[in-house]
Amino acid sequence: MIVIKIGGRLVEHPPLLERLADTLARRPHPFIVVHGGGVLADTLSLALGIETRVIGGRRVTDEATLRVAVMAYAGWVNKTIVAALQRRGINACGLSGCDGRLITSTRRPAGEIDWGLVGDVDRVDAPALARLLAGGITPVLSPITLGADGQLLNSNADGVAAAVAAAMREHQPIDLLFCLDKPGVLLDAADPSSLIPRLTRARYRELHLAGAIHSGMIPKLDNAFKAIAAGVHSARLLHPDDLGNPDAGTTITEN
Repeated sequence: MIVIKIGGRLVEHPPLLERLADTLARRPHPFIVVHGGGVLADTLSLALGIETRVIGGRRVTDEATLRVAVMAYAGWVNKTIVAALQRRGINACGLSGCDGRLITSTRRPAGEIDWGLVGDVDRVDAPALARLLAGGITPVLSPITLGADGQLLNSNADGVAAAVAAAMREHQPIDLLFCLDKPGVLLDAADPSSLIPRLTRARYRELHLAGAIHSGMIPKLDNAFKAIAAGVHSARLLHPDDLGNPDAGTTITEN
């Protein structure tokens, strides 16, 4: 089974989303979708006059930004993906972490940076997701999670995908796929031929320190390595058009 994380840029590119949905519809095995939606959140924030702050690929979330995140992630982006799957006969159900307490999190403590209403995932209800899958329902999860006090929290979608994959591995082997608008991790973001086919933790540290890997790629790779350490069968970053190619993209390995 796969847990596939879809970035907001892909949702804002309808032909690409349609091709991805076609590929998923041909899969013989079940899957879970986790998605972001930062592009739409940025657009809504700009229209509403709300300042956007993103540090190291992670969004600082005050009350106004949380409202935008819920509208974008749990609303339009979630239902756009669900509709694309439904058009292909996949009985998809859009959910956020607060629905049925599927994903609970702890508010990130303020330190050098006060992240605001941001949650770090501490529990995924894997049995509930397994029951949905057994009933022929494909979960499509937005990264709005629930704090212990019932507070909605904005969680990083890459972290949610990794946590879902780690939780579901107790039921069956899981492949975690991060779909990007690039063919994988590149040494030069402007050169697709600079693809790194295999990335170890040590090599990642080197590239990170050198500034070759930065911004939104950091949380993706941090969480890919976290998932591998938690026992997920494999983790890969790739372009959605390459989803059916087992050799495509960048494979994450400890060594």
